[in-house]
Parts: sequence; C-alpha cells; structure tokens
Amino acid sequence: MAGNRRAARVGSAVSGSSAAIAFLVAIVTNYVTAQPPEWAENTVLVWSVFAGLAVVSLGLFFWERRLAAGAPDGGVRPVPLGRIAAGGHSMNPPAVQAPVRGREAELERTGALVRGPGGGMVVVCGAGGLGKTTLAAEAAAQARAQGQVVVWVRWRDDPDQLGQDLAQAAHILGLPEARLEEARTGRVSLVDAVWEHLADVTGWLIVVDNVDTPARAGPGSGPPAAYRGWLRPHGGGVLLVTSRDTSPQTWGPDADLLHLQPLADDAGGEVLLDSAPHAGTEAEAEALAVRLGGLPLALNAAGTYLSVPTSRHRTFTAYQHALEVEFADLLGAEHPAAATDPAVARRVVRHTWDLSLDQLHSDGYTLARPVLQLLALLEAAPVPRTLITPELVTDGTGMPATAATVDAALAGLHQYGLLHTPGADAPEPASPAVSQLQLHPLVREVTAHTLARPEPTTAWLAALDEHLAQAVAVVAGLPGRTGWPTARLLAPHLPAHLDRNTPHNFTTARNTLDTLADVLDAAGAASEELLLRRHVLDNESTVLGLDHPDTLSSRNNLASTLNSLGEHQQAADLHQQNLTDRQRILGPDHPHTLTSRNNLASTLNSLGEHQQAADLHQQNLTDIERVLGPDHPDTLSSRNNLASTLNSLGEHQQAADLHQQNLTDRQRILGPDHPDTLTSRNNLATARARLAEAGLRRWWRLRRRR
Repeated sequence: MAGNRRAARVGSAVSGSSAAIAFLVAIVTNYVTAQPPEWAENTVLVWSVFAGLAVVSLGLFFWERRLAAGAPDGGVRPVPLGRIAAGGHSMNPPAVQAPVRGREAELERTGALVRGPGGGMVVVCGAGGLGKTTLAAEAAAQARAQGQVVVWVRWRDDPDQLGQDLAQAAHILGLPEARLEEARTGRVSLVDAVWEHLADVTGWLIVVDNVDTPARAGPGSGPPAAYRGWLRPHGGGVLLVTSRDTSPQTWGPDADLLHLQPLADDAGGEVLLDSAPHAGTEAEAEALAVRLGGLPLALNAAGTYLSVPTSRHRTFTAYQHALEVEFADLLGAEHPAAATDPAVARRVVRHTWDLSLDQLHSDGYTLARPVLQLLALLEAAPVPRTLITPELVTDGTGMPATAATVDAALAGLHQYGLLHTPGADAPEPASPAVSQLQLHPLVREVTAHTLARPEPTTAWLAALDEHLAQAVAVVAGLPGRTGWPTARLLAPHLPAHLDRNTPHNFTTARNTLDTLADVLDAAGAASEELLLRRHVLDNESTVLGLDHPDTLSSRNNLASTLNSLGEHQQAADLHQQNLTDRQRILGPDHPHTLTSRNNLASTLNSLGEHQQAADLHQQNLTDIERVLGPDHPDTLSSRNNLASTLNSLGEHQQAADLHQQNLTDRQRILGPDHPDTLTSRNNLATARARLAEAGLRRWWRLRRRR
C-alpha cells in the first residue's frame, strides 16, 4: 500500500499530458517495492514491457509538444522564461558623443510626451543617414536625466527576439516573475502580459531602434497599425521607435510621427565645427554643409575625416573642392563589411540607402532601385511625374514595367524617405499644378556614382534623352497655359541633354532646348528661359562658330531674356555686339540687322537712354519703310516703338501723332479687332493722357507765377 501511495504522489506531480509516463513510473515503483507476481519473475519479459511503454510515453510527449507548437494564432504559446530573465545583451542607450544640432523642435516634442502624464508612441522616421538613432539617443539621455527609466532595444529583424527584449524591459519595470511564469507555461499571452503591465507603470521610455521592417514586428502577421502586436501607443510611458518607414498607414493614427528632414545650413555648419573646430570659419563650414545636403551622416563623415591629422584635406574649403574630383573616395568609399553587415552599412554614406532598397526589393517592389537610379541620372531638381513613364523605365533598364508597377516603385521610395514630392502637402492654391518628384541631392549623387559605367548608364541616358525630347514636344503642343508648369520643371534637365548630344545629335537637341525656351518665354518664366538660352549660345559658339547666323539669333534671344529679367546693361551690350556683327556679316538692310537695331534701341530705352533710343528707332523706321514698305507689320511695329520712346522722352505730341497714324494703318490693314490694333489704341490713349498731364502741369506753373 505504501508503494501505491508513493506512485500516486509521483503521478500527481506531472502534468495530465504525461499520464503515460506517470503510469510507467508507478509500475516501476511497485515492481521494486512490493511483492511481484509470478509472471514478473521473467526478467526478459518485464524489461521488454518497460521498454515498449517508455517508447510510447515519449512519443506521446513529443506529439503533444508538436501540437502545442502548431496552435493557431489565437492560442497562447509557452515562452522560454530563461531567455527573458537572462536578457543576454545591454539594454542601455548608446552614448551621444557630440551635441545634437538642429533637432531642437523634435527633441522638445519627444520630451513633452515623456514628461506628460499620458504616455504614447513616437516614431522618428526618415531616410538613412538623417540621424534617427542619434536623436533617439539624445532623447533617452534627457529622459534619464529627468529620472525616467530608459530601456534601449535594438530591432534585429526577429519578432521573437523583440518579444524577449520587451519582456525584459517590462521585467526591469517590475513585471512580476509569476506573470512571466504564466507566459512561460502558456496560460497568458506574453505580449498582453507585457503591455498590461506597461499600461499600469509610468515614468519610462523604451526605445526600439531601426525598425525598418515594421510588418515583421509581430507577434503574428497583423499590421503594426492594429496595435495588437509588440509596438503599441497605449503604455503609461513612451515607446519611441526609429524607422525608415515614413508612412502614416504603417504606424496608425495614434502614433506621433517625427519625419526628419536634412539639417538647416547653420545647424549643418555647427556639426562640422563640432568635429573639426580648426578647419575653417563658420561661413566655410556652412558652405560645405550645403554641399553635403545637410545629411548628418555625411557631415559626421566629413568632420571625422577633417579631424584626423594625417588627412590630405584639412580645411572645409579644401574638402569641398576635393569632392568635385574625389567624391567616390571621400563619401562613397567601400567598406569591407558594409555589403554584408547592416550595422556597418548604416555608417557608410554609399551603402546606407542600399538597406532600404534591399528591403523594398524583398517586399516585391522590383522597380524601386532602377527607378531611383533613373532619377539619379537627372539633375538635382524636381522632376515632373509625367516624365517617369513605364515606357521610359522599360527603354532604359530593359525591365518590363506597367503604370501600376511604376506607381508602386515610386510609392515605396517615398515611404522609405528616398523620394520627396515637393509641395504635395501644401494647401490649395499653393500646391503645384503638376506632380513633382525629387531626390535628396546626396542620395542622387551617391546613386549616380554607384552605377556601373559605361553600362548601364549609356543605354539609360539614351532613353532619358529620347523621353525628354518627347516631353518637350508634348508640352509645346498643349493649348494655352496648360503646359507651362511642366515646362518650368523640365528646364533644369535640358542643358545636360544638349551636352550629351553634342556633337553627334547637336541640331536636334538644340532645337529641343529652343522649343522649350519659347514656351517659357510665353509663360513669363524668364529665369528658366535664361538657363536654356545661355546654354544654347555657349554650345553654338563652340560648335557653329561666333559668326554663324544661328549663333547670332541665339545671342539676340539671350539678350532679350536678360532684358526681361531687368539686366538691361548686359542686354544692351549683347544687342550692340549683335548689331555690329550682323551689319558686318549680313549687311545694314538685312531684316535681322534691323531687328538687332530695334532691340538695342528698346533696351537703351529701358536703361533710361531715351534720346539715344529714339535716334536708333527713327533710323530703323526710315530703313524699314524703305526696305519693306510702309504697310509691312515690321514697319508698323517700328513706328509704335519710336512713338513709345518719344513718349518716354517727354515728346508727347509727336508720340500721339505717330500712335494715331499707326492706329489708322493697323485698322485698315489688320482690322479693328486685331491684337496689334488694340495695342495701338491703348498706346494712343496713354500718349494723350501724358499730353494732357503735361498741359495741366504747365497751366499750374503759370498760375503759380501770377
């Protein structure tokens, strides 16, 4: 009987799922403690039975474990408590080695949440290299200084490890061992146990750094925005997450997103001076910061380089100049471990964005990298969205593309902070008329440097040039003002288009620039027009020569654009040079020569040289009447210009007489409703008004003398 009672006690000590093992133990116990039956004296038979029972028991045990492991998501699984208690790595925040510049507003928002009574969740997001971890570390240091409990968790792309780390954080904040034991045995969900405790405890900041794959944060496959996983905004303290994912849809409505931008120029200069205080002046440091696009990672790399006594370049100015010829070495240098170790890649400017591109590719955005590379081959200026078509992507990269896959690629690049859409969030009517895309200048430059040469860029650039020309043709063919906003966006990308097509396709590419410049002239976009006019003239002077008629026409166009921008002296100098050259090459009576004299006179009038302008206009009118006849449109335009200049000179009666003559002729030749006729009627009214004002002033002076 004693043996039977002992067997019962042993059986009660094991779980119900191991009843077979308990039965085996009871038999063994009775066998060795009581009088065995006669059949038990057969040793071979007894031990064979024992062995069979042992095998069956172990099989049942492991089958039960398998069933538990395969429980549905709604079930509760046991958790290895030993790992939770042990931790295994430091959970202290990294030390901030230098002052954090230019992030005062973000730190204040985070600090206010930490100090407040409600807790919450902050997501510091943005592209690689913007200093998200540094900002989080500074926020952690400030919270710790204020008496908060700070726990630092590094995301390792492993939801189970994240669960262990957050359980350890909750344990540090007082989560009882008994509650962890319940999670270990599967009686409660670990994630719920952790967050129930974190909701009841205040005075803490938990940082989860580098969550660049938030969809994998777990547990399970639910999105982070559902707030049923490891990342929740409902604690008594603050959960601070850093991530490259900037999408509000990822993080949900209760997360406070701090979308980091490049540093302002002055803050970037301060970062450089912190690292290399003897490398130059504040202005020189700020100039280098502008060149580096305000990217903290690049600023730290430059400052570290300049602080090393053995570096070849020891000043901000020397480093900036060296970037023009040594960019790949200074900022794009390979690191032996950067291609395989994400932690190293984050510290190397050339590789930091590859992490995001790799993630996008693995998420199915196969066109994200090639689309980014295509954009990097354009200039550091906004690009009209309409340029990035499936046809361009396919022609350039050879990869099949559809409107949907291109849209997805652009959305992915935007989500990871690699692509910006200037003005997209501006309220109407400040928002742009056309959608724009823009890369950070350093993202663009580094990406362009990493492309293999001469392929694939030769084929890619050829495709870009073809589609740029097509885009200009489309814009020029649009009615009215429809194409003007797109024309302004295309302008910065066309000078390089001409350079790439000189000399083998010069005329066609030059005509593309001239076409867009004419559209910009109609749009009144003189600054963008000037860029194209100047570039065309420079190239024609080299390719065609200074005396070529096309070169003279381009010089005339450039001078007219300068005059529109108020650069009257530069315009007058160019028109004078053109008039001299056209008189020599084409003769004094050639229509282009007469045009140059007219344009010079108009520019001199803008400069206030009214008498000289009137003399030139009078000479031009006489020659045009002789060469083209009194009723030619150019004759009527010349008479109009002379009359307007005489009006500026104060000869209001002569001006009114000429405008009256012009109005009569234009009504007869062009009709009463022609725009030029209406212009003449307006100018006549202006001249008569000036004449009346002059008469009134004379009368007033005479009266005052009496």
